Amino acid sequence: MVAEVDVLVRRCYVVFGTVLMVAGFTSCGIQKSLQDRPDISAYTVTLPEKHTVNDSTFTQGKNSLLKNKYGLWELYLEGNPLERGLANGSLTKDLYYRQERVFLEKVKSLVPSEGQQKFLSKFLKWYNRKLHKHIPEEYKVEIYGVSRSGSSTFNDLAPPYLRSLYLHGAHDIGHALQDLMLVGCTSFAVWDDKSEDGKLLLGRNFDFYAGDDFAQEKIVAFVKPDQGHNFMSVTWGGFIGVVSGMNDQGLAVTINAGKSKVPLVAKTPISIVTREILQYAATIDEAVAIAKNREVFVSESILVGSANDGKAALIEVSPNNFGVFEVENSSQLICANHFQSEAYKKDRRNSKTIEESHTAYRFDRMAELLAAEEKVNPTEAVAILRNRNGLNNETIGFGNEKALNQLLAHHGIVFQPEDNKVWVSANPYQMGAFVMYDLDEIFYATEKTKTISLSEEKETIPASPFLKTEAYKNYEAYRKLEAGVEAHLAAETFTASKNVEKLVELNPDYWKAHYLAGRYLYEVGKYREALRYLRLASQKEIPSHDETQLVAKYLRKATRKAK
Repeated sequence: MVAEVDVLVRRCYVVFGTVLMVAGFTSCGIQKSLQDRPDISAYTVTLPEKHTVNDSTFTQGKNSLLKNKYGLWELYLEGNPLERGLANGSLTKDLYYRQERVFLEKVKSLVPSEGQQKFLSKFLKWYNRKLHKHIPEEYKVEIYGVSRSGSSTFNDLAPPYLRSLYLHGAHDIGHALQDLMLVGCTSFAVWDDKSEDGKLLLGRNFDFYAGDDFAQEKIVAFVKPDQGHNFMSVTWGGFIGVVSGMNDQGLAVTINAGKSKVPLVAKTPISIVTREILQYAATIDEAVAIAKNREVFVSESILVGSANDGKAALIEVSPNNFGVFEVENSSQLICANHFQSEAYKKDRRNSKTIEESHTAYRFDRMAELLAAEEKVNPTEAVAILRNRNGLNNETIGFGNEKALNQLLAHHGIVFQPEDNKVWVSANPYQMGAFVMYDLDEIFYATEKTKTISLSEEKETIPASPFLKTEAYKNYEAYRKLEAGVEAHLAAETFTASKNVEKLVELNPDYWKAHYLAGRYLYEVGKYREALRYLRLASQKEIPSHDETQLVAKYLRKATRKAK
C-alpha cells in the first residue's frame, strides 16, 4: 500500500505537470470551484434540539441514531435535502469526525513528507475543479448540511464543505489515478428456479479496505426523503453516497470497481450515481436511464436487482463507454471486477484485468459455489459470502485476494427485494452476525420508538463459528505481524533477529506469508533461508500477474546470492 501511494504521488506530479506545460494553467477554474456553494435559499429549516438518551442513542425530532447490540449504528433521517443533511451531521458528528480523522491520518502516514502533502492538497483542488458541476444540486445541499457539523481540524486540506465533496470522490480519484483497487468485490444475484422461494436474492462483499479503524463504526442508514423513494444503505460518518443499498420499491444496488484510464478531471462520483438510482429508480430500465445521464470518471459495474422486474442486470459504466449486461437462459448473475457486456468485448484494459488479476478466479469460484447449491436462501447466501477457500475448495491461505472472503471486507450484505428485507453484517468483516431489517416495517408500519433497534432480531443470521477458532486468532495475529514486517521493508529498517518465520506458522497456506518471510531474510543477508521461503511462495496460489512477477524477481535474486 505504501508503494502504491508513492506511485500515486508520482503519477499526480506527472499528470499535473503535463497539464501545466501543455495546456497552461490559471487559477480561474480552481477558484470558481473553491467558492461554489449550493443555493439553500429555497429551504427554511429549524433543526429540533438534539436529545441524548444515552452514550449510544440520540434523537432529533423524527430523526435518530442508535447503536444496536451487534455494534451497528442505525441512522434514521427524514425531510428535504437540507434537513436531512443537517440532522445527519448533527447526529453523527462524532462518527463523522472519526471517519475523517482515520482516513486522513492514513493518507498522512502513507505520505509523510510535508511537501508531498501540500502538493496533494493542491492537486486535489485542481483535479476536483469541475466536481461541483457533476453532482446534482440536491446532493450538494445535503452534503452542505452534513458539513455544517464538520471539524475545523482538517482545514489545511480544505474547509468542511469542500472536504466533504472531495471525500465523496476519494475512491474514484484513487481508482482513476493509480488503479489502487481498494475495492475487489464479488457479488451475485439468483432468482426463479435458483432461489429457494423463486424470488430475487442478491449478496455482495464490499471489500473496501482503508485500515481496520475505518470499518469499526458502520452505519446502516434509513432515509425518507421528501422526493423519490425511501431507501437504506450501508455507510459511514459524513458520507451520503451509496455503495450497497435498497429502496422500498425493491430495487437494490451494489458497486464493483473495474479498470480505468486516467482522466484529467473529476466528474460524478460513482456513489452519487448509485444514490440517485436508489432514490429515483424502481426498475432496471429507470436505473439505466439515470446512469446514462451521468458522466463518471472511473470504470464501475453497478449490479441492479429489481423486484418489479424479478431479475438483476449489470450497468457497466466508464468515462468513454457504457454497457448493460443481462444473462440469457439463466437465473443467476455473477459480478466481480471485470466487464461482461458486448460494449467492452474489445476493451484492452478489461481484457488485461481478466488475464492478470484475480477477478476471473473469484468469478469462477462464485459460479462453483452457486452450482453446489440447488436453490439459495439468505442463510446459504451468507455462507457463500463467508467462504474462504479457492477453486475446488482448495486451501489458499487466509486473506488471499482470490477468495470471496478475503477477511478484510467493510461489510457483507444480502438483499431480498420482493420482501423488502436486507441482512447487514456486523464486525468483524462479514463474519459477524447478519442483522435483518424489514423496510416495510421501518418506513410504513406503525411508527416505532426510535430509541430501540430497527432490526428484526428473530431473523438475524448468527456470527460465523470461525470467529471462535484458533485459526481465526492466528489470522488476527498474522495481520499485525504482516503490517509490521511490511513497514520495516518500506522503511528499510531491518533486524537480523526478527522472527519473520512466525508469519508462516500463523498462516501457512498463504503465499504472502512465505514471500514476506523470504523477502525479509533476503534483505538481512540470510539468502539460503530466504530461498527456501521464496520457493514455497512461488508454489502457492498468488492472486495477480504483478505479484507473481515480484515473487519470481526475488527468487532469482536469492538464487544468485545463495550460490
